[in-house]
Parts: sequence; structure tokens; C-alpha cells
Amino acid sequence: MKKVLLILYYWPPAGGPGVQRWLKFVKYFKQFDIEPILYIPSNPHYPLRDDSLINEIPKDLKIYSQPIKEPYRWASLLSKKKTDHMSSGVVGTENKSLLSKLMLFVRGNFFIPDARKSWVKPSISFLKTVLEQEGIDRVITTGPPHSLHLIGMGLQKASNIKWLADFRDPWTSIHYQDKLYMSSWAQNKHKRLESRVLNSADAISVTSPTTKNAFEGLTSKPIHLITNGFDTEVETSVELDSYFSLTHIGSLLSQRNPILLWSALKDLCEEESGFKEDLKLIFVGKTDPQIIEQLSDFKLENNIENMGYVSHQKAVHYQRKSQLLLLIESFDPKVAQIIPGKLFEYLSAKRPIIAIGPESWDVDQLLANTNAGTTYAFDDNNSLKSDILTYYRLYKKGNLENDTSEIEAYHRRALTEKMSKVLWEL
Repeated sequence: MKKVLLILYYWPPAGGPGVQRWLKFVKYFKQFDIEPILYIPSNPHYPLRDDSLINEIPKDLKIYSQPIKEPYRWASLLSKKKTDHMSSGVVGTENKSLLSKLMLFVRGNFFIPDARKSWVKPSISFLKTVLEQEGIDRVITTGPPHSLHLIGMGLQKASNIKWLADFRDPWTSIHYQDKLYMSSWAQNKHKRLESRVLNSADAISVTSPTTKNAFEGLTSKPIHLITNGFDTEVETSVELDSYFSLTHIGSLLSQRNPILLWSALKDLCEEESGFKEDLKLIFVGKTDPQIIEQLSDFKLENNIENMGYVSHQKAVHYQRKSQLLLLIESFDPKVAQIIPGKLFEYLSAKRPIIAIGPESWDVDQLLANTNAGTTYAFDDNNSLKSDILTYYRLYKKGNLENDTSEIEAYHRRALTEKMSKVLWEL
């Protein structure tokens, strides 16, 4: 069995989508003759927690840890809310206070590539001994935070190991990168570090086709598309909502506010008999208060259930009992390369998906291939309204089903097999 060292920042009890990818790989690795050994910070700053995920960690998993010095702990003395948003990659674009702008400027220009940079050197020093003691010759780093890739690069130089750099999100082309008030010097340094990582790693894995295409223009190293996925060892049979529910799982930020959806729902409430009485908008996760307030302008305030952040298990429950599932991104073209992790669990729920986002979104082809739903641009109001009405009439007849197909390739076990082959071939 081959030992592989996995270097990551997000691990249970951290919540959010960044945890799921490698928690599931670790769960299935041994079925493919790979023994994962983890390295994580002993005192991380997690803006979201989900203690239920601790139960999914394999009992025999070996974990090394070292403390990390994070500026977010000090910054939270000024504003805990703004610090948690920044720590989780949530960067708004409107109505920023002077304090917000200052914090973003400091983050963008003094902490390159990110606020976990201080963990790099001590980790390299510590892990050189671990590699030797454990007989490890494969190392995986996963980002963001992309500073972890610098640990992999340092170990590659210091030891005779093969290194895979896994990108859950892009680096310099991520949609919020230009919101950090970075100087040209800081931008160039990001690009240099990105180039060094891409051209030093023995192999690279990414989660979307667009990211793969972009990286192929920056390096000749092998790049493997291994998306996120779903795991069926969760609740599989639930009773559908009796009302016409449209459920959004995850963070719904002001820059993702789908005005066309609220407008379509308002029109249908006025035009279709019984629609307003049957409609329920369910938000599971952090939802911007501005969006909740704005729904009053569309006379939808009495159709809302705002559940807030819940455990992953409960989120899956809401997915599976909803009549329709909402996947919403901003219209920013840079978001086109992001395939949200929750989409794959939506596939597993086998409920119709309404996806609203940018033009040429990587989600478009995935939904088409699986017959799981439809994507709409932010100016596609008429099509969206017509389709929701069709769904509603099927719901009233008790016939709102979804013929989702070809989704087994996105099961976590199948994806782990794919990742394992990449590791064996390094």
C-alpha cells in the first residue's frame, strides 16, 4: 500500500464545501491501495463549523499537526464578521466601509499568496522528518489557501518526492482576486508564484474544464480534471415537500442576487391561481440580509423560510425533499470556471435544478449531459418564468420528477479511483 501525505487547511470540524472534497477522498483511498496521512494546522481559524463531519473521519487515520499563526485572529478584534467573510473568501463589491477597504488592502498586498503564508517554512521543516520516518514518496497539496502549494514545492526541493498540486479553485483568475486592492507589484508576485507552482508540480488536478484549459496555457505539466462529487452514504429516501418548494443550499451573497428569479415568481404569484399559496422559498446557509429585505419589494416576504447554516447532513435532507433546487452564481465572467460542489449533491438528490449564472458557465454542459436541469443567464427572465410555470403545473398533478442520468461518474468512490490512478502514475 502506497503512503501519501495530504497537506490541507480545511478539515473537520470545519464546515463548508472546501472540506468535502478531501474528506471523501480520504474515506475511499484504502480501497485503491493508498494509505493517506494528513497534515493540518492544530489551531486553525474556521469561519464555519460542522461538528457532524467529525464522524466521517476514518478511525485509523494518522494525522500530524502543527500550530499556525493567522492574522485573522488579530483582525477579528476589529470586526469578527468582516474577518470571517474574508477568511472564507467572501469578498463583496458594494458599500464597503473604510475598515473593510483597509482590511482588504492589507490582505491583498501584505499576505501573498494568502494569510496562511506564515505556516509554509515551519511546515517544510517539520514535514521533511515526517516524510523520512513514514517512508512517504507522494505529497498532495490542495488550495485555496494556495500557500499550501508552497509547502509542496519546498518539500519537492528538499526531498525525493512526487508532488500533486490540487486546485479546488483557480488562483490568479479567481473572481474576487481583483477586489483586494492589490498593487501591480502584488499582482505580479501572485502570477510568479502561480507559475512556479504550476511548472514545478509533477502533476496538477483541477475541478472544472475552464480552469484546466487556462492552466494548459501556463504549463506543460499534466493536468487532470477531477471534479467534486456526491456520496450516497447519506439519507436517500425522504418525502417530498407538500408545498412548491424552491431550495437554495449554501451562501447566497448580494452579488449573486437573482432579480430575474424574484421577478418571475412575483409575476406567477399574480398570474397563476394558487401559485402564491403553494410557493415556498427555502434558504439553507448564509443568506445576505439585503436579499431577504429585497424580497419584500416583490411581495414574497411571506413565502420565505430562512434556515441559516445547518449541518451537512441536514442540508442534504433539504435537498432531497425540495421540489426544485436553486443553483445561483454571479454574472461575473470569471465565475464561469467555478462548478459549485453542492451541484453534485443536487445531482444525487435527483430533483430538477434551476441554475442561474454567467454566460458559458461550466455548469451548462454538466447539466445537459446529466439531464438534471437548465441554466439561465441573468437576462433570461421569460424562459425562466415559463419553465417554473411548467414545473408548477407538473407539481400540481403530482408528476414533478426528474430523469437524471449518467451521474455515477461523479460518485466520490469513482472520483477517488480516478485520483488514485493519477497518484500511482506519478
